[in-house]
Amino acid sequence: MEKMPKWADVILIPLISLLIAAVLSALVILAIGEDPWAAVKLMVQGALGSTYGWGYTLYYATNFIFTGLAVAVAFHARMFNIGGEGQAMLGGLGVAIVCLYMPWPHWTVAVIAASVSGAVFGAAWAAIPAYLQAKRGSHIVITTIMFNFIAAAVLNYMLVNVMRPPRAMDPASAKFPEPTHLPTLHELLAPIGINFSKAAPANVSLLIALAACVFVWLLIWRTRLGYELRAFGHSESAAKYAGISPVKITIVAMLISGALAGLMSVNTTMGEAERLVMNATEGAGFIGIAVALMGRSHPVGVLLAAILFGFLYQGGAELALWTSIPREMIVVIQALVILFTGALDNMVRMPLERLFLTLRKREG
Repeated sequence: MEKMPKWADVILIPLISLLIAAVLSALVILAIGEDPWAAVKLMVQGALGSTYGWGYTLYYATNFIFTGLAVAVAFHARMFNIGGEGQAMLGGLGVAIVCLYMPWPHWTVAVIAASVSGAVFGAAWAAIPAYLQAKRGSHIVITTIMFNFIAAAVLNYMLVNVMRPPRAMDPASAKFPEPTHLPTLHELLAPIGINFSKAAPANVSLLIALAACVFVWLLIWRTRLGYELRAFGHSESAAKYAGISPVKITIVAMLISGALAGLMSVNTTMGEAERLVMNATEGAGFIGIAVALMGRSHPVGVLLAAILFGFLYQGGAELALWTSIPREMIVVIQALVILFTGALDNMVRMPLERLFLTLRKREG
Protein backbone atom coordinates (compact mmCIF):
# COMPACT_ATOMS: atom_id res chain seq x y z
CA MET A 1 0.00 0.00 0.00
CA GLU A 2 1.33 3.45 -0.94
CA LYS A 3 2.21 5.74 1.93
CA MET A 4 0.49 8.72 0.29
CA PRO A 5 -1.79 9.35 -2.70
CA LYS A 6 -0.17 9.71 -6.10
CA TRP A 7 -1.42 13.29 -6.47
CA ALA A 8 0.34 14.29 -3.26
CA ASP A 9 3.65 12.93 -4.53
CA VAL A 10 3.29 14.58 -7.94
CA ILE A 11 1.73 17.92 -6.95
CA LEU A 12 1.76 18.57 -3.22
CA ILE A 13 5.41 17.78 -2.44
CA PRO A 14 6.87 19.93 -5.26
CA LEU A 15 4.44 22.74 -4.40
CA ILE A 16 5.41 22.78 -0.71
CA SER A 17 9.11 22.58 -1.62
CA LEU A 18 8.64 25.51 -3.99
CA LEU A 19 6.88 27.55 -1.30
CA ILE A 20 9.70 26.90 1.19
CA ALA A 21 12.26 27.97 -1.42
CA ALA A 22 10.20 31.11 -2.15
CA VAL A 23 10.01 32.06 1.54
CA LEU A 24 13.76 31.62 2.02
CA SER A 25 14.43 33.59 -1.18
CA ALA A 26 12.24 36.40 0.14
CA LEU A 27 14.22 36.45 3.39
CA VAL A 28 17.50 36.66 1.45
CA ILE A 29 16.17 39.57 -0.65
CA LEU A 30 14.96 41.26 2.53
CA ALA A 31 18.39 40.78 4.09
CA ILE A 32 20.09 42.75 1.30
CA GLY A 33 17.71 45.66 1.80
CA GLU A 34 15.23 45.07 -1.03
CA ASP A 35 11.46 44.61 -0.99
CA PRO A 36 10.62 40.93 -1.73
CA TRP A 37 7.04 41.72 -2.80
CA ALA A 38 8.19 44.38 -5.26
CA ALA A 39 10.80 41.93 -6.59
CA VAL A 40 8.15 39.25 -7.15
CA LYS A 41 5.85 41.71 -8.95
CA LEU A 42 8.72 42.84 -11.18
CA MET A 43 9.63 39.24 -12.00
CA VAL A 44 6.04 38.36 -12.86
CA GLN A 45 5.59 41.49 -14.94
CA GLY A 46 8.92 41.00 -16.74
CA ALA A 47 8.44 37.29 -17.46
CA LEU A 48 4.67 36.97 -17.91
CA GLY A 49 3.28 40.48 -18.26
CA SER A 50 3.83 40.90 -22.00
CA THR A 51 4.32 38.81 -25.13
CA TYR A 52 7.95 39.96 -25.09
CA GLY A 53 8.42 38.48 -21.61
CA TRP A 54 6.51 35.34 -22.52
CA GLY A 55 8.68 34.96 -25.62
CA TYR A 56 11.85 34.81 -23.54
CA THR A 57 10.24 32.65 -20.85
CA LEU A 58 9.13 30.12 -23.47
CA TYR A 59 12.51 30.27 -25.20
CA TYR A 60 14.30 29.27 -21.99
CA ALA A 61 11.55 26.74 -21.16
CA THR A 62 12.07 25.06 -24.54
CA ASN A 63 15.71 24.40 -23.65
CA PHE A 64 14.75 23.03 -20.25
CA ILE A 65 12.04 20.76 -21.69
CA PHE A 66 14.60 18.99 -23.86
CA THR A 67 17.23 18.63 -21.14
CA GLY A 68 14.63 17.76 -18.50
CA LEU A 69 13.24 14.98 -20.68
CA ALA A 70 16.78 13.76 -21.35
CA VAL A 71 17.46 13.42 -17.62
CA ALA A 72 13.99 11.92 -16.99
CA VAL A 73 14.47 9.08 -19.48
CA ALA A 74 17.79 8.17 -17.86
CA PHE A 75 16.20 8.42 -14.39
CA HIS A 76 13.59 5.81 -15.35
CA ALA A 77 16.44 3.39 -16.05
CA ARG A 78 18.10 4.34 -12.74
CA MET A 79 20.88 6.34 -14.37
CA PHE A 80 21.99 9.90 -13.67
CA ASN A 81 22.86 11.55 -16.99
CA ILE A 82 24.74 14.72 -16.05
CA GLY A 83 26.13 15.03 -19.56
CA GLY A 84 23.22 16.94 -21.09
CA GLU A 85 25.37 20.04 -21.41
CA GLY A 86 28.00 18.29 -23.53
CA GLN A 87 25.42 16.35 -25.52
CA ALA A 88 23.63 19.61 -26.38
CA MET A 89 26.95 21.19 -27.41
CA LEU A 90 27.69 18.35 -29.83
CA GLY A 91 24.07 18.44 -30.97
CA GLY A 92 24.70 22.05 -31.95
CA LEU A 93 27.65 20.92 -34.04
CA GLY A 94 25.37 18.46 -35.84
CA VAL A 95 22.78 21.17 -36.47
CA ALA A 96 25.43 23.58 -37.78
CA ILE A 97 26.89 21.04 -40.21
CA VAL A 98 23.46 20.40 -41.73
CA CYS A 99 22.58 24.10 -41.94
CA LEU A 100 25.93 25.34 -43.29
CA TYR A 101 27.04 22.66 -45.69
CA MET A 102 23.79 21.38 -47.22
CA PRO A 103 21.45 23.41 -49.44
CA TRP A 104 17.82 23.58 -48.28
CA PRO A 105 14.81 24.97 -50.16
CA HIS A 106 12.76 25.81 -47.06
CA TRP A 107 12.99 25.82 -43.27
CA THR A 108 10.40 23.01 -42.96
CA VAL A 109 12.81 20.60 -44.65
CA ALA A 110 15.90 22.03 -42.96
CA VAL A 111 14.46 21.74 -39.44
CA ILE A 112 13.70 18.03 -39.91
CA ALA A 113 17.25 17.32 -41.11
CA ALA A 114 18.76 19.52 -38.38
CA SER A 115 16.67 17.83 -35.68
CA VAL A 116 17.79 14.40 -36.83
CA SER A 117 21.43 15.52 -37.02
CA GLY A 118 21.35 17.20 -33.59
CA ALA A 119 19.73 14.13 -32.05
CA VAL A 120 22.26 11.79 -33.68
CA PHE A 121 25.24 13.85 -32.51
CA GLY A 122 23.82 14.07 -28.97
CA ALA A 123 23.10 10.34 -28.90
CA ALA A 124 26.59 9.54 -30.24
CA TRP A 125 28.16 11.60 -27.46
CA ALA A 126 26.05 9.80 -24.86
CA ALA A 127 26.86 6.40 -26.36
CA ILE A 128 30.46 6.41 -25.13
CA PRO A 129 29.65 6.80 -21.40
CA ALA A 130 26.79 4.33 -21.90
CA TYR A 131 29.17 1.71 -23.33
CA LEU A 132 31.69 2.34 -20.56
CA GLN A 133 28.96 1.83 -17.94
CA ALA A 134 27.40 -1.22 -19.59
CA LYS A 135 30.60 -3.05 -20.55
CA ARG A 136 33.34 -1.69 -18.29
CA GLY A 137 31.47 -0.74 -15.13
CA SER A 138 32.48 2.94 -15.28
CA HIS A 139 30.08 5.10 -13.30
CA ILE A 140 27.77 7.03 -15.59
CA VAL A 141 27.85 10.14 -13.39
CA ILE A 142 31.62 10.48 -13.57
CA THR A 143 31.92 9.77 -17.28
CA THR A 144 29.09 12.11 -18.32
CA ILE A 145 30.54 14.94 -16.22
CA MET A 146 33.97 14.47 -17.81
CA PHE A 147 32.46 14.32 -21.28
CA ASN A 148 30.97 17.79 -20.77
CA PHE A 149 34.49 19.20 -20.62
CA ILE A 150 35.64 17.15 -23.59
CA ALA A 151 32.63 18.36 -25.60
CA ALA A 152 33.49 21.98 -24.80
CA ALA A 153 37.07 21.40 -25.97
CA VAL A 154 35.91 19.70 -29.19
CA LEU A 155 33.47 22.51 -29.94
CA ASN A 156 36.10 25.14 -29.23
CA TYR A 157 38.52 23.45 -31.62
CA MET A 158 35.91 23.18 -34.37
CA LEU A 159 34.87 26.83 -34.05
CA VAL A 160 38.39 28.26 -33.87
CA ASN A 161 40.15 26.06 -36.41
CA VAL A 162 37.53 24.67 -38.80
CA MET A 163 34.23 26.56 -38.93
CA ARG A 164 35.24 30.15 -38.18
CA PRO A 165 34.87 32.39 -41.27
CA PRO A 166 38.04 34.04 -42.68
CA ARG A 167 39.13 37.20 -40.82
CA ALA A 168 36.49 36.67 -38.13
CA MET A 169 37.68 37.19 -34.55
CA ASP A 170 35.00 35.54 -32.41
CA PRO A 171 34.83 31.73 -32.08
CA ALA A 172 31.63 31.20 -34.01
CA SER A 173 30.53 29.77 -37.34
CA ALA A 174 29.20 31.77 -40.25
CA LYS A 175 25.56 32.84 -40.24
CA PHE A 176 23.22 30.11 -41.45
CA PRO A 177 21.59 30.63 -44.88
CA GLU A 178 18.17 32.30 -44.98
CA PRO A 179 16.18 29.12 -45.86
CA THR A 180 17.28 27.53 -42.57
CA HIS A 181 16.02 30.38 -40.36
CA LEU A 182 13.17 29.18 -38.15
CA PRO A 183 9.99 31.26 -37.83
CA THR A 184 9.42 32.92 -34.46
CA LEU A 185 6.17 32.73 -32.54
CA HIS A 186 5.40 36.20 -33.93
CA GLU A 187 5.55 34.83 -37.48
CA LEU A 188 3.59 31.70 -36.56
CA LEU A 189 0.79 33.52 -34.74
CA ALA A 190 0.41 36.61 -36.93
CA PRO A 191 -1.64 34.79 -39.63
CA ILE A 192 -4.31 33.89 -37.04
CA GLY A 193 -4.51 37.44 -35.70
CA ILE A 194 -2.40 37.08 -32.53
CA ASN A 195 0.10 39.90 -32.13
CA PHE A 196 3.20 38.38 -30.50
CA SER A 197 6.41 40.32 -29.89
CA LYS A 198 8.80 40.41 -32.86
CA ALA A 199 11.83 40.74 -30.56
CA ALA A 200 11.16 37.54 -28.57
CA PRO A 201 13.37 34.55 -29.52
CA ALA A 202 10.76 31.82 -28.95
CA ASN A 203 10.37 29.91 -32.18
CA VAL A 204 8.92 26.82 -33.83
CA SER A 205 11.25 24.54 -31.83
CA LEU A 206 8.80 24.99 -28.93
CA LEU A 207 6.44 22.77 -30.91
CA ILE A 208 9.22 20.20 -31.31
CA ALA A 209 9.72 20.27 -27.53
CA LEU A 210 6.01 19.65 -26.95
CA ALA A 211 6.13 16.78 -29.45
CA ALA A 212 9.11 15.40 -27.51
CA CYS A 213 6.97 15.40 -24.33
CA VAL A 214 4.34 13.31 -26.10
CA PHE A 215 7.02 11.00 -27.49
CA VAL A 216 8.55 10.38 -24.06
CA TRP A 217 5.12 9.71 -22.51
CA LEU A 218 4.30 7.18 -25.22
CA LEU A 219 7.76 5.62 -24.95
CA ILE A 220 7.82 5.21 -21.18
CA TRP A 221 4.21 4.20 -20.53
CA ARG A 222 2.93 2.74 -23.79
CA THR A 223 5.75 0.60 -25.20
CA ARG A 224 7.51 -2.61 -24.27
CA LEU A 225 10.84 -0.78 -24.23
CA GLY A 226 9.44 1.75 -21.76
CA TYR A 227 8.25 -1.08 -19.51
CA GLU A 228 11.72 -2.62 -19.64
CA LEU A 229 13.29 0.76 -18.78
CA ARG A 230 11.05 1.18 -15.75
CA ALA A 231 11.47 -2.44 -14.65
CA PHE A 232 15.23 -2.12 -14.84
CA GLY A 233 15.07 1.14 -12.89
CA HIS A 234 13.00 -0.41 -10.11
CA SER A 235 15.12 -3.55 -9.72
CA GLU A 236 18.06 -4.61 -11.84
CA SER A 237 18.08 -8.14 -10.42
CA ALA A 238 14.35 -8.63 -11.07
CA ALA A 239 14.77 -7.23 -14.59
CA LYS A 240 17.59 -9.69 -15.27
CA TYR A 241 15.43 -12.55 -13.98
CA ALA A 242 12.68 -11.45 -16.39
CA GLY A 243 15.13 -11.65 -19.30
CA ILE A 244 15.83 -7.93 -19.68
CA SER A 245 19.39 -7.21 -20.78
CA PRO A 246 21.14 -4.60 -18.58
CA VAL A 247 23.57 -3.80 -21.40
CA LYS A 248 20.76 -3.14 -23.87
CA ILE A 249 18.74 -1.00 -21.45
CA THR A 250 21.75 1.06 -20.36
CA ILE A 251 22.85 1.84 -23.91
CA VAL A 252 19.36 2.42 -25.35
CA ALA A 253 18.29 4.66 -22.46
CA MET A 254 21.42 6.78 -22.79
CA LEU A 255 21.05 7.00 -26.57
CA ILE A 256 17.51 8.33 -26.19
CA SER A 257 18.61 10.65 -23.39
CA GLY A 258 21.51 12.03 -25.42
CA ALA A 259 19.29 12.48 -28.49
CA LEU A 260 16.80 14.56 -26.49
CA ALA A 261 19.61 16.74 -25.11
CA GLY A 262 21.03 17.16 -28.61
CA LEU A 263 17.62 18.33 -29.86
CA MET A 264 17.92 21.37 -27.59
CA SER A 265 20.42 22.85 -30.05
CA VAL A 266 17.68 23.29 -32.65
CA ASN A 267 16.31 26.03 -30.40
CA THR A 268 19.58 27.72 -29.44
CA THR A 269 21.68 27.23 -32.58
CA MET A 270 19.19 27.15 -35.43
CA GLY A 271 16.34 29.11 -33.86
CA GLU A 272 17.91 31.90 -31.82
CA ALA A 273 21.58 32.46 -32.76
CA GLU A 274 21.23 31.21 -36.38
CA ARG A 275 24.88 30.18 -36.16
CA LEU A 276 27.00 27.95 -33.93
CA VAL A 277 28.56 29.78 -30.97
CA MET A 278 30.37 28.80 -27.80
CA ASN A 279 28.33 28.52 -24.57
CA ALA A 280 24.98 28.43 -26.40
CA THR A 281 23.75 25.89 -23.83
CA GLU A 282 24.14 28.40 -20.94
CA GLY A 283 23.88 25.71 -18.28
CA ALA A 284 20.59 24.27 -19.55
CA GLY A 285 22.00 20.75 -19.32
CA PHE A 286 22.40 21.11 -15.57
CA ILE A 287 19.06 22.89 -15.08
CA GLY A 288 17.49 19.86 -16.77
CA ILE A 289 18.42 17.81 -13.71
CA ALA A 290 16.36 20.08 -11.46
CA VAL A 291 13.53 20.14 -13.99
CA ALA A 292 13.39 16.32 -14.08
CA LEU A 293 13.52 16.09 -10.28
CA MET A 294 10.80 18.67 -9.80
CA GLY A 295 8.68 17.18 -12.58
CA ARG A 296 8.97 13.68 -11.08
CA SER A 297 10.40 12.45 -14.42
CA HIS A 298 6.95 12.73 -16.03
CA PRO A 299 6.63 14.74 -19.27
CA VAL A 300 3.79 16.88 -17.91
CA GLY A 301 5.76 17.63 -14.76
CA VAL A 302 8.87 18.35 -16.83
CA LEU A 303 6.88 20.79 -18.99
CA LEU A 304 5.55 22.68 -15.96
CA ALA A 305 8.92 22.73 -14.20
CA ALA A 306 10.60 23.97 -17.40
CA ILE A 307 8.16 26.88 -17.60
CA LEU A 308 8.89 27.68 -13.94
CA PHE A 309 12.63 27.80 -14.56
CA GLY A 310 12.05 29.78 -17.75
CA PHE A 311 10.14 32.25 -15.59
CA LEU A 312 13.03 32.41 -13.12
CA TYR A 313 15.55 33.04 -15.89
CA GLN A 314 13.58 35.82 -17.58
CA GLY A 315 12.27 37.30 -14.32
CA GLY A 316 15.80 37.29 -12.94
CA ALA A 317 17.08 39.18 -15.96
CA GLU A 318 14.42 41.84 -15.35
CA LEU A 319 15.40 42.09 -11.68
CA ALA A 320 19.06 42.57 -12.56
CA LEU A 321 18.14 45.22 -15.14
CA TRP A 322 15.74 47.37 -13.13
CA THR A 323 16.83 46.91 -9.48
CA SER A 324 20.04 46.75 -7.49
CA ILE A 325 19.42 43.03 -6.85
CA PRO A 326 22.40 41.24 -8.46
CA ARG A 327 21.87 38.66 -11.19
CA GLU A 328 23.55 36.12 -8.93
CA MET A 329 20.54 36.35 -6.61
CA ILE A 330 18.51 34.45 -9.20
CA VAL A 331 21.14 31.73 -9.11
CA VAL A 332 20.57 31.58 -5.35
CA ILE A 333 16.80 31.27 -5.87
CA GLN A 334 17.31 28.54 -8.45
CA ALA A 335 19.68 26.76 -6.09
CA LEU A 336 17.07 26.88 -3.31
CA VAL A 337 14.43 25.44 -5.62
CA ILE A 338 16.81 22.67 -6.65
CA LEU A 339 17.82 22.07 -3.03
CA PHE A 340 14.29 21.60 -1.73
CA THR A 341 12.85 19.75 -4.75
CA GLY A 342 15.85 17.45 -5.05
CA ALA A 343 18.36 17.08 -2.24
CA LEU A 344 15.94 17.82 0.61
CA ASP A 345 12.93 16.06 -0.88
CA ASN A 346 12.59 13.79 2.16
CA MET A 347 12.33 16.80 4.47
CA VAL A 348 8.89 17.46 2.98
CA ARG A 349 8.03 13.90 1.98
CA MET A 350 8.45 12.16 5.34
CA PRO A 351 6.15 14.46 7.39
CA LEU A 352 3.52 14.23 4.63
CA GLU A 353 3.74 10.44 4.58
CA ARG A 354 3.20 10.37 8.36
CA LEU A 355 0.26 12.75 8.00
CA PHE A 356 -1.46 10.64 5.35
CA LEU A 357 -0.83 7.43 7.31
CA THR A 358 -2.40 9.04 10.39
CA LEU A 359 -5.43 10.19 8.39
CA ARG A 360 -5.80 6.71 6.89
CA LYS A 361 -5.73 5.08 10.33
CA ARG A 362 -8.40 7.49 11.60
CA GLU A 363 -10.61 6.69 8.63
CA GLY A 364 -10.08 2.95 9.18
